[in-house]
Parts: sequence; C-alpha cells; structure tokens
Amino acid sequence: MGRGAQIVRVMGVRVAPLLVRQARQLREGILPSSVVARPLRLACEELGGTFLKFGQMIASSPGLFGDEVAEEFRSVLDTGPPVPFDAMRAQIEEDLGMDLDEAFARLDPAPIGRASIAVVYRGWLHDGREVAVKVLRPDVDLLVAADLDLMQPLFEILARETGDQMAGSILQLLDGLRQQLAEELDLRNEARALAHFRALLAEVDLPRLVVPEPYPELSGERVLTMELLHGVPIDDLARVQELGHDPVPLVAEVVRGFFATTVRWGAFHGDVHAGNLLLLEDGRLGIIDWGIVGRLDPDTHRFFLRILEAGLGDETAWPEITAHLTRTYGRAIQEGLGLDDEQLTAFIRSLVEPTLTRPFGEVSLAALVEAPQIQAAKATGAAAHERSVRSLVRQLRNQRRMRRIAGEAGGLMSDFDRGTFLLGKQLMYFERYGKLFLADVPILGDREFLTSLVAAAPR
Repeated sequence: MGRGAQIVRVMGVRVAPLLVRQARQLREGILPSSVVARPLRLACEELGGTFLKFGQMIASSPGLFGDEVAEEFRSVLDTGPPVPFDAMRAQIEEDLGMDLDEAFARLDPAPIGRASIAVVYRGWLHDGREVAVKVLRPDVDLLVAADLDLMQPLFEILARETGDQMAGSILQLLDGLRQQLAEELDLRNEARALAHFRALLAEVDLPRLVVPEPYPELSGERVLTMELLHGVPIDDLARVQELGHDPVPLVAEVVRGFFATTVRWGAFHGDVHAGNLLLLEDGRLGIIDWGIVGRLDPDTHRFFLRILEAGLGDETAWPEITAHLTRTYGRAIQEGLGLDDEQLTAFIRSLVEPTLTRPFGEVSLAALVEAPQIQAAKATGAAAHERSVRSLVRQLRNQRRMRRIAGEAGGLMSDFDRGTFLLGKQLMYFERYGKLFLADVPILGDREFLTSLVAAAPR
C-alpha cells in the first residue's frame, strides 16, 4: 500500500498537470517533448526502482523517443536516491561475514555510482589494489517487485483492450524485468558473468575491450567486489576529447564483440547503455554492469542467425524469417498488416535490410517502429494519423483482435518474444553510439568478420 500511495502521489504532482493540460488543448496537438520530458524524468528519479530502469531505456534510445527527451533523461543512467552509508556498511559486513576493515584497507563512503538497483563505492584492498564495490540497495527486491505488481495489471489491460504497440512493448519490458529480477538481485550471478565474458572476449581476440575482473572471495549475494576501471562514459564527448583517444575504433569493436558472443554462444550484455561503456584512460573501452545478460534459446538463436545471413545477402533467408514469425504469432501479423506471404516477406525485408545495411547516420528506428502501425492502419482503410472517432475505433478493434490471435498462438511473452525484444533494445542503444561515432558505417559493415562468424556458428 505504501508504494502504491507513493506512486499515486508522485504521479499526481509530476504527471497529472500534463494530462490536464493535454486534455485542454487536444485539438492543438500533442504537447511538445520539451514540456513533457522534464516532469517525467523527475518522477522517475523520485520513485527510483523500476521507474529508473524505464528512464535508462529512454535516455539510451533517442531514435525512438527523440534527442530532446533522451538528453533530458541522460542523468538517470547513473543516478539513484542516496542511501546512508551506515546502512550500506551493515549490508556489506552481513553479506561478507566480516568487518569492513577486515575486508578492505579503505572504502570511500562517497559513492562513485548510484543506480536504480545498487550503489558503487571506491575501495582499496590490503594489497593495494583499487576496486569497485557494488552493493545492493536495502530491500530493493521488495521495491522492484512491488512496482512490477502494480504496473503490470495496468499495461495488461491497456495492451489487451487496445492492442496498442507501445503498451505491448512496455508489457514486454516488464515481463523481461520480472524474468531477470532474481538473477540481477543476486550479485553472485554478475560475478560469474564477469568471469565468463572475460574468457569469451579473450577467445575472439578483442584486446581493446575490457571486462572488470571479479574478486569472488570478497563478493556475495548482495556485494560484488571487482576491478575498478578509470574512464568516462563513451557519449560524454567533452571528457572523451580530454582523454585524447579516438573512440571510433573502440565503438566498432563493441559492435563486433556483441555479434561475436551472440552468434557463437547466444549470450550478450543485456544493458549496453552509454553509462555502461567507459573510455578508459589507457585508450581501451571498459564494459561494466553485467547484471542483465541476454541468453537466446536455440530457436531464437537460429532466427538471429538467419536475420544476419539475410542482411549479408542470403536470399533464401527472407521467406524463412517470415515463416518463423508466422508460426510464432499465428496469422496475427498477416491479418493485422493485410498482407499475404509474399507481400509480408517483402514488407519485412523493406524494414530490416536497410536497418542492417545502411550507414548508422541514415537509420531511423523510430521510422522502423512506426512502419507496421502505418501499414496496419492502411489495412483497415484508415490513415495512420487520422483523428476521427470512427477511424480510431476501427484501428483499436483491429489491434485488439491481432493481439488476441498472437496470444492464442503462444507467441506473446514466449522465449522468442523475450529474446527478440532484448535484442531490439540493444539495437536501440547501438543506434545512439552509431550516430555519434559510426555515422558512415552500417551495423553489418564488417562483412568479412561477420560472414566468417556466422559460417562457424553452431546450428
């Protein structure tokens, strides 16, 4: 009850005035982003927990939410409510089973990072090594679970009754967060991920990428001690320039690293927003915060490989991609878009192929997301942005029916649905880095590397 009351109070103060203002000027159009973004960001920061997670996605996805909104949310990438150090000290000592002075020669009580789930401190071991100590916020598991329990029914109703794509996408995100909650809130999993991906990167020979070394003897369920990497976020252009290193080849190597681990092992960093990529003082790129790791089931892994093969020129892959989507979601996609098999294949290709093969500077994920909505509206005989009541009712009925069909086919919230959604989220993040540093390079630009990688992939 307490968390629900807090959400109602904060939203009432921050967001309700926006809704009232929008209702009063509905005929004049939607409120500009500059008006909406700041109150929403303040609400996310005040509520913390899951709301900060949403804010992080917005901050890292200007292609979907717009540059102005993404920039407003930039501060939430490494911001969370302060926690008294005494409470965190007690958390550390209880989890490690030893006094703080026994575990560390020194631990600076001023945090170097405050995120939605954990707080990170700078420390020194007794042998002089400098470390980062990540500590879960007290009772954060209860907070996030309460948020999900409060938010999920709302978006389930919205998605079911309207079929709205954004409501469905948020519902997917909530489902993914719930699935990952147990893993992310046990820092022993992140310690294992650090060790695992350090080994994987060594196998594919990407020496300029750095994953921190974990120290298992000083880690537990709620505490993770690891190597401290000194650097600046990759999109902090002013500080990047001060370091004097060229970030372009490093960002290109991050993209190669993502494809290498995903193609060969079906696993990837599941939260590569800008706050988790650090340009290091020595010119390498550090990849931090491995609390969310994407793991593709065999079916989704094969689908991902076929997408890459299609982008690399395999003409036989496009019909197979269409067939896979049709099997997964039933006839919902075809009926919703008003296309037969051949037309649907051409439509999917018209969206996916340019995204993979055109330079980052020419790619628009916002247009990619909007295209199915425009086609679906066309299939109902309405313009996508038509505002008449009759048109809106017709579109909502069609969206609701398509979502019901997809649900009956078993595609919604399946392993495939979750896996492709998490892959799509990483693509949103890559779009940001790509436009900053690789504007003339397509995501499949390193064709020789990718062709050899896909050819050697397990089937």
